[in-house]
Amino acid sequence: MGKFVIKETKTGVKFDLKAGNGEVIATSEVYASEKACKNGIASVTKNAPIAPIEDQTKEGYVVEKHPKFEVYTDKAGEIRFRLKATNGQIIAVSEGYKAMKSCLNGIESVKKNVVDAKIEKI
Repeated sequence: MGKFVIKETKTGVKFDLKAGNGEVIATSEVYASEKACKNGIASVTKNAPIAPIEDQTKEGYVVEKHPKFEVYTDKAGEIRFRLKATNGQIIAVSEGYKAMKSCLNGIESVKKNVVDAKIEKI
């Protein structure tokens, strides 16, 4: 079972979504308040299970409607995903992956783990 871990940073509050094995599978932006961070968690929980995948690594990819997972290649050449809400805002991002299969597994893990994820504050 996954969990959202809320933690304070120097500039605000953020969350990490962790899989059952403790690995971080997605991270949020830094929010100004804990309330805003919890709203972000609610948005991820609502949007992730229904979000299609838009593979921006392919030429001529099909543009999906929001919410969606965007898969892209970063400046370092690694594959990442970002989850966008219905309003188009980025609500969670991944680490960099070397292989597309690993990135897609990360998305599936997010979809599976948000369903019954608990919220924990550090």
